[in-house]
Amino acid sequence: MSDRLAGLTVLQTAVAGVEPTWLRDADRTIRAPQDLPLDVASTAEALGVSALDAVRVIRTVWGKVDARARAELGAAGEQRLVELLVDALDAHVLHVSKASDGFGYDISVEGYEGALHIEVKTTNRRGRLAIYLSRNEYEVMCTDSAWQLVAVLLNPVGRIASVGTVNREWIAGAIPVDGSVYGRWESVRLDVPSAAVSPGVVGIRRWLRPSAANGMLDVGTEGSGAPQWLSTAQ
Repeated sequence: MSDRLAGLTVLQTAVAGVEPTWLRDADRTIRAPQDLPLDVASTAEALGVSALDAVRVIRTVWGKVDARARAELGAAGEQRLVELLVDALDAHVLHVSKASDGFGYDISVEGYEGALHIEVKTTNRRGRLAIYLSRNEYEVMCTDSAWQLVAVLLNPVGRIASVGTVNREWIAGAIPVDGSVYGRWESVRLDVPSAAVSPGVVGIRRWLRPSAANGMLDVGTEGSGAPQWLSTAQ
């Protein structure tokens, strides 16, 4: 193994093993060599790794850690929302993503006045709502009037703290455009501003049991106050 490759391997193993607190926001805070934390910069220098290569290592580790965390968090958010819907609605709730992830949404709600097809995106971050949308999810949105994207904020113990619906028109305007017939996007990250999120699940009130009105699904949070991710400026 070359000295450069050995140094890169050691640095990547060290960052991945420690998972420092700053790694969580590394996609936004570490974009160039001058953004490197001092401990990483000094370690990279000792290993003979250039600052630019160190940035690339951090991007790689962040991507793996972020993907794993998103998968775990997403599964938890879907399950919590399904439980909330089942308890609160006079409607049939089906967790369709348990059977297949090809529908373009995660939860189906069907009642006497139509249906909702809910794509769930989960976060545990206040003040920042970053979501990943697949091409299939977006194309289903474009053709299915019942589709909507519902964001779920989980608190530190894994319970739902807030619920909100992301505006479809905002999503359509934020999606990238394919540059040519030879290339197309398949997944995109969207940083959603608070102005694009409506509290609660839009359209859910028609099925709410009286005891569930003015609660999480209706107004986005338990009790008074705005949904918690909207309370911090973005």
